[in-house]
Amino acid sequence: MAKLTRNAREDVATAGAIIDPALLKAAMRTVSGAVSVISAGLGPDRTGATVTSATALSVEPPTMIVNINRASSTFPIIRRHGHFCVNILASEHEAVANRFAGFGGTKGEARYEGANWTTRLSGAPVLVGALAAIDCEVEEIIERHSHGIILGRVVEVIVGRGQSLVYNNGRYGGFVPLKG
Repeated sequence: MAKLTRNAREDVATAGAIIDPALLKAAMRTVSGAVSVISAGLGPDRTGATVTSATALSVEPPTMIVNINRASSTFPIIRRHGHFCVNILASEHEAVANRFAGFGGTKGEARYEGANWTTRLSGAPVLVGALAAIDCEVEEIIERHSHGIILGRVVEVIVGRGQSLVYNNGRYGGFVPLKG
């Protein structure tokens, strides 16, 4: 039998329970993640999103995987243009992360203001000075539930220098190595 219990120290959902989406979201916010901007489109038909869900699916062949909400403005742009760039943000890019997260109501092409952008092989926008930029052509889009799982064939990689911008529990920060 499924059981959901709550107490002052923890919320627990057991097998078979109807899981509250907010509880899953709260659990995932405890995971520290590198902050990236997924950029896509051309000219005025460009937009993007701030994510912590970009990762390499494989290195042979070089393939990235990103998960984008199908209701977002970014999903149809990636589908239409067949490209995206994973711009891994450095610690000084908090303002870029906020714009692409839509803070202040910023949408579409306006998200690109306040930073320098270029294009590379796929045609997707690339953040100048990103910690790293992984330029991709869409290989496959798998639609599941609320999101599109987008596989990208890596066509170019640019690696810069600096420290990663990290996100945890609703806040940005940086990485501090443990002593030892």
